[in-house]
Amino acid sequence: MSETIDKYVNMYRVTADDWDTWSDVASHFNISRDFASVRKIGAEGFRGRSWPDLDMLPLGWLTDPGVRQGPHRKCYLTLDEQKTQMTLWSMAKSPLMFGGDLRNLDGTTLSLISNPILLEINSYSSNNSEFPHVYTIKKHLRKKNHIFFKFKEKMYQQKPEKKFLDLTSCNNEKAKCWNATLQTGNPDQICWDLKMRRSDKFSYCLLKRNVLFSSDKDVIYDQEHREIFRLVASQRGDNCLDASPGRKRIASDIQDIRLTSCKWHTSQMWSLNDDGTLVNSYSNMCAKVNSNKVSTTSGGIKSWIATGRKGEIYLAFFNLNPTATHITAKVSDLQDFMGSSFFRQGSCNCTQVWSGKNMQPPKTTISAFVNSHGCALFVLNC
Repeated sequence: MSETIDKYVNMYRVTADDWDTWSDVASHFNISRDFASVRKIGAEGFRGRSWPDLDMLPLGWLTDPGVRQGPHRKCYLTLDEQKTQMTLWSMAKSPLMFGGDLRNLDGTTLSLISNPILLEINSYSSNNSEFPHVYTIKKHLRKKNHIFFKFKEKMYQQKPEKKFLDLTSCNNEKAKCWNATLQTGNPDQICWDLKMRRSDKFSYCLLKRNVLFSSDKDVIYDQEHREIFRLVASQRGDNCLDASPGRKRIASDIQDIRLTSCKWHTSQMWSLNDDGTLVNSYSNMCAKVNSNKVSTTSGGIKSWIATGRKGEIYLAFFNLNPTATHITAKVSDLQDFMGSSFFRQGSCNCTQVWSGKNMQPPKTTISAFVNSHGCALFVLNC
């Protein structure tokens, strides 16, 4: 979608509503990584540049989602989680919009949202991207001879694959994988298979139910003479595939298309194009099957990197684990990723932003012990 709108706007939302839960914060890591990887951060926009928007910062004095007036309450995020959110938003250069009540702003929240280094990163940094070459080291003590053992922990923890439907632009090549199949004695099926050109096996199927006029039982066709139909999960199913927005979702929700009670509404009307796209009459967008292989809230570690306008390097560690974790990056990996011209080994001054400590010039590694759901942010001047 961003490929069709980013040139005409300065900012555009890329997630659902973000609220003050850790699952909402954690859900933004993958989406921000994906937009950075295709260089959408600061891409050409309307009379300037455009920016993917990760939504407001739900900090300080808040109400519950959907409540226009009180009662008010404090932000549910821990201070470490608030620092993580503010740091990720700054490193991803998302527009920073405060979502709390400015009439009741505490000093901690004010210092967080006005941190000069984060605002510098958000406004003037470049080459912002996820830095994948970080690892953890866990130490285990063997009682007999007190020998320590070290091992690396994987950055991502894979979860069982789950499939869900969502909407995308009909120009998306990945949406062109639907096909109609005939079933003897059964209603026709509309099936999805990402590898349909190389395999006869379909991975996801729905049954087609024709939309009929009550008077003459004629099948309905659209203006382009495509047959319009509903889609159900089973022959006796009373629930139809529905592309209506429904309730307002939050960022940690899976943005799927749901089966709801069948009704006479264009949100449940579908047609199949010759190019393999399944288009919805209500939204004029197309259905696509996604696989939810990686859970961003299950744990693991992340890292982002960027360069400053004065040549400094910003490096952030994020701990998504439920326990404190020791996170490390090798200087050699930083050199390979950023280019050796950015680093003069052993001559970089390093400051840890959140602790305020000046560190020894890193020679081989940069490390930090990061609290659960917390982050560490380094500024390197080489």
